[in-house]
Amino acid sequence: MARLSVPTHAPDGYKAIMGLDGYLKENLDAELLDFVKLRASQINGCGFCVDLHSTDLEKMGVPTRKIYALSTWREAGFFTDRERAALALTEEVTLIPSGVDDTTWNHAAAVFSEKELSDLIIAIGTINLWNRIGVATHLAPPPLN
Repeated sequence: MARLSVPTHAPDGYKAIMGLDGYLKENLDAELLDFVKLRASQINGCGFCVDLHSTDLEKMGVPTRKIYALSTWREAGFFTDRERAALALTEEVTLIPSGVDDTTWNHAAAVFSEKELSDLIIAIGTINLWNRIGVATHLAPPPLN
């Protein structure tokens, strides 16, 4: 059971985060965005968000093998160059104490425009905020049907 309902107790803050999500959905490819969200959620251990974004990818028609392979995206041959750049950036921004190295940054900058790269940074920061809300409040995915 969740410890706290953030939307109930901080509705304006919650709406602001939802606004960021709305912006991102309008400005980034939906599949790429959900892979970024899913990978950050795996790293952060947010069960609610892992469930949400993996099922969203399934609903988009992404092959389940590709979804299952996300944690091993470097080894799996299922991911495009743009996806690989976004996933590397996601990992390094999520694990910020190690920073974002020049190789990762340069690869991302080579395959994304400055606008896309800016939107990716916002997306990675936003999902990390959602993960922290989910983990801190013990938000759980809905039961299996």
